[in-house]
Amino acid sequence: MKGFLRAFNWLKKSEKGIFLGLFLYGFFVRLPFFFRDYIDRDESTFILMGQSWVDGHLPFTELWDIKPPLTFFFFAIPIYLFGKSFIAIRLLGVFFITVSSFYTYKLSLTNTSRRIAVIVGLLTVSLQSMFGSLQGLMSEHISMAFLVPAIWFLTKKDMPTWNVFISGLLVGCALMVKLNLAYIGLFVGLVVIYTAYQKSRSKSSLIQPVVYGLGILLVILLTFLPYYFNNLSLLWWKSVIKAPLAYAGARQYSSIKLILYLSPFVLLLFFGWRKKVFNLKNQTILLLIITTLGTLVAYVKGGRVNGHYLILIYPLVLPLLAIAVSKLVKIRLPKPLITIGILFLLIPIESYLEYAAILKNNVERKTFYNGEGISVPKYFIENKLETDNVLYLEYHIGYWVMGIKPPTKSAIQPSNILKDEMFFAYDNPRTTGEEELKYILESRKPDYIITRKNRRIFDKKEIAVNFYTNLQLLQHYTVLDTVEGAIIHKRLKR
Repeated sequence: MKGFLRAFNWLKKSEKGIFLGLFLYGFFVRLPFFFRDYIDRDESTFILMGQSWVDGHLPFTELWDIKPPLTFFFFAIPIYLFGKSFIAIRLLGVFFITVSSFYTYKLSLTNTSRRIAVIVGLLTVSLQSMFGSLQGLMSEHISMAFLVPAIWFLTKKDMPTWNVFISGLLVGCALMVKLNLAYIGLFVGLVVIYTAYQKSRSKSSLIQPVVYGLGILLVILLTFLPYYFNNLSLLWWKSVIKAPLAYAGARQYSSIKLILYLSPFVLLLFFGWRKKVFNLKNQTILLLIITTLGTLVAYVKGGRVNGHYLILIYPLVLPLLAIAVSKLVKIRLPKPLITIGILFLLIPIESYLEYAAILKNNVERKTFYNGEGISVPKYFIENKLETDNVLYLEYHIGYWVMGIKPPTKSAIQPSNILKDEMFFAYDNPRTTGEEELKYILESRKPDYIITRKNRRIFDKKEIAVNFYTNLQLLQHYTVLDTVEGAIIHKRLKR
């Protein structure tokens, strides 16, 4: 017992211990999801893009998705090192979350007690891991592992120029993972300009903003050069810069839905301003408020806020929330060990349910791995079915497990088939989503099509497309079998 207490004291007092503690907590919360095939459509798409890169194809050349190249790079690394390993990819996700949560802890520590800062770090892990599809490795997890340290480097006293350059490099990495963080990068740049001017009030105040910008541009340039040397500069420009802008303008939420998502964060900033709990002369608080505003602007300009988009704002608002609470409310916190125990009991409910699910799956199927993305390819192998021409309209991680490619670039993710606003980026011969779908079903004629049981194939708004697809399945396919929640349709021979 004494040894455990000594280890716990080291965990809570040493920075290395705090990092290790956050990692272990994140590992515990996310471990049962290491064995699930299909957590989020985007993660499955990033895995396919990473595999294509490992196979020797630059992103956007063989397959196409809308994220910048570094997103796919961080999926290609574990695939290159460990092969087709869900565990390696999800473990990398724990590392990224630990990094962003650790620096969130450090940002909190500048204005709150260590105990509160630790709780903020643990909450950051939880909020980036729970609810919906956050248990997979998302581009938001990767980008925040760069952005939060970038903010912290600018909080150092007198803001050394070297720190500013490192911050620029980290912001550049965040941008080349998720481009809509450009607004945050711009807002942080304004803080750099303001701080540098206040410090020197001379022409030398231009040095740090220039160094910050050079750090960002250097990372962007490094992602561009492989395309330049392969005469693919235009592909990079259209895929990395123009396509995200076209996508943002094409698919937006209603104003009411957007306001409902953003109002809690706006109210926090307004409340802090009204109660004068946020001292804007404090560099850390200023940076957190500015980056939060930059994130809100990114949400508004993008016109939509999916659940996993909120990963971008949790590490920014949690320290502000902790500062506000600690200044306005006198809270007697329980001892650290009790606090952590409460977090383990109350927060990871989804984790406990998933632990139960994988244990049940192991008893029934003798494996921890579960999901249609694994069971459907297994069905193909066991029944010795041809896999050269398969279309996944759901569970598209199955392409990766089976070692095959989608029938077209757009079919890498089922919803991408209808995103015709992005077709120009990769010179798709078809100009509309309907044409693309017709080409796949009537020209490529997949031997097998995988759909999800009791679910529409495409979004409910796509009435005509859903009708056309179902008609094709009725006329040209028969249901071969149902594997868990997946229906395997086999093409009729005529």
